[in-house]
Amino acid sequence: MKRLCKKRELISMDLTPLIDVVFLLLIFFIVASEFKKNETILNLSLPNSASKENIVEKKAIVIELSEKKLAYKTSEIDFVQLEQKLSLLQKDSQLTVKIDKEVKYKRVVKLLDILNKLQLSNLLLITKSQ
Repeated sequence: MKRLCKKRELISMDLTPLIDVVFLLLIFFIVASEFKKNETILNLSLPNSASKENIVEKKAIVIELSEKKLAYKTSEIDFVQLEQKLSLLQKDSQLTVKIDKEVKYKRVVKLLDILNKLQLSNLLLITKSQ
């Protein structure tokens, strides 16, 4: 009597469809994710403050002032261009102002004069918490 032995075949799973799905998910998440845009253009050293923290609106207009530069919405401009751009804003627009701690008072006053002249008083000064 002969015994019939069947060889067992090894069953292996094809990983190609699984790899395709993983790559499609990876591409979906890369495309769908929202990367945080750099909100500041100037490298500022903000002064310290122990006051209460306020919540900044996402739509707030950011003005940055350093010793030699001025930035409005992540682009460098001068005071004349700033005044022109701010004159187009509504009076109740929220302005977020970041001023380097080494800036001379004269430049700060110049900025505040422009804001006062245009009657923009919804102002938030950003500092570092202690």
